Amino acid sequence: MSATMGTATGTATLEARNLVKDFSLRSGFRTSVLHAVKDVSFTIEAGKTIALVGESGSGKSTIARMLMKLETPTSGEILLDGVESGTRGRALERYRSDVQMVFQDPFASLNPFHTIVHHLERPLRLHHPELSRAQVRERAVELLERVRLTPGESFAERRPHELSGGQRQRVAIARALAPGARFIVADEPVSMLDVSIRLGVLNLLADLQREENLGVLYITHDLATARHFSDEIMVLYKGDVVERGPADEVILHPQHEYTKTLLGAAPEPENLGRLRDEVRAELALDA
Repeated sequence: MSATMGTATGTATLEARNLVKDFSLRSGFRTSVLHAVKDVSFTIEAGKTIALVGESGSGKSTIARMLMKLETPTSGEILLDGVESGTRGRALERYRSDVQMVFQDPFASLNPFHTIVHHLERPLRLHHPELSRAQVRERAVELLERVRLTPGESFAERRPHELSGGQRQRVAIARALAPGARFIVADEPVSMLDVSIRLGVLNLLADLQREENLGVLYITHDLATARHFSDEIMVLYKGDVVERGPADEVILHPQHEYTKTLLGAAPEPENLGRLRDEVRAELALDA
């Protein structure tokens, strides 16, 4: 669906249109060009998840950084609800209220010198200046409880080192929701977490997507989790999208050799499903 169609029907959309990103590399007196992203287009609709899959160096994070306005595309456009997104001032601030990112490293993305509640109150004050101090605190605690850190008050005054990796990533997700985001760019959000807690974080993202009608770009190198937690999969190889389609179709009937290679390195989907059931059972017992 194009961004124009999405706007016409009232569906919120975040669209990347013909994105290209080149980097100049210098070695002595020689200059070469690295084509990191080559004419990539896709549309994320509210309530849907697109998985961007590829190995390290394929261009996944460069696309994420362009969507977050941390990198400027060499060419191409980024449109929000059919309108070209802002690049500075209030237009950029509004864009970042709607589009937020969850970074890969939950240990580096939180400031160790500040409390957990500080990380949530800051974006709330920035994007919702109409709120009183008491309302900001109340919203921050509510956000902690929305990401299943309960009771929220018991986590509010802790510092990042007092939380596990999974709990820190939940705080990072809460921080992304604080401005009122409609789209989340999740860049390898569970790759640095223990296997036993990865599914809990992914299930949280899936639940929030449904509850908040979020559009999600899930960046990963793992096709198995991409199948279970996305509606559509795009396979990226050396900056090119070499295959895309409904998640089950890409996994069960891969067409490109690179996709087949990634599948060969992935855990069996049946094993992943069994592991998910086992983790859910353990969580139920601990509750």
